[in-house]
Amino acid sequence: MTVSAVLFDLDGTLTDPFDGITRSIQHALEKMSAKAVAAADLRWCIGPPLWDSFRVLLETDDKARLDEAVAHYRERYTVTGLYENSLIEGIPDVLAELSSAGIKLHVCTSKPHAYAGKIVEHFGLMPHFGKVYGSELDGTRSAKTDLIAHVLSEEGLAAEETVMIGDRKHDLIGANANGVKGVGVLWGYGSREELAAEKPVLIAEKPAELGSLLEA
Repeated sequence: MTVSAVLFDLDGTLTDPFDGITRSIQHALEKMSAKAVAAADLRWCIGPPLWDSFRVLLETDDKARLDEAVAHYRERYTVTGLYENSLIEGIPDVLAELSSAGIKLHVCTSKPHAYAGKIVEHFGLMPHFGKVYGSELDGTRSAKTDLIAHVLSEEGLAAEETVMIGDRKHDLIGANANGVKGVGVLWGYGSREELAAEKPVLIAEKPAELGSLLEA
């Protein structure tokens, strides 16, 4: 298949943000006087927009209450949680391989771009990417369907020559909605069953598999 551009999810795809995200959610729940949840039981919160996660955790659709929870989350995340993160082994090599082959690379994450850019820079990945795309702080374009559409428009990319790579179903749902090829990865937070249900063109077990597919 012809591939001219690749969009990479961030959390669970390029980096493992487990500690920073779960600890910041726990901080927010404590501030909201909500029931405490063990970190291991918050794995499902890595990937979806924060508002969606807090809607379940707090059992409410009250936007003011959800906004308050997100604000408490960011109190900790922007100072500490942002850097409680680790780079996925093998990712720098894949990015170098793809970019050297002339493929345009962009980050496409539900995380606010203000934070995502800092993480990408922190791990020295920015030279490989054209731009880091993320949501706005108010949640605008936190849904992958909306964000991918925005990236395609902003960059003038052909959907049929673009690939979205991510570890959760949200990445693949967004890809399918925009006519973009979806690739699921198993080193993040989505199961094979979750990813397979969205019919990706590939489910990769290791980062090294991405290069061989995209250059085929």
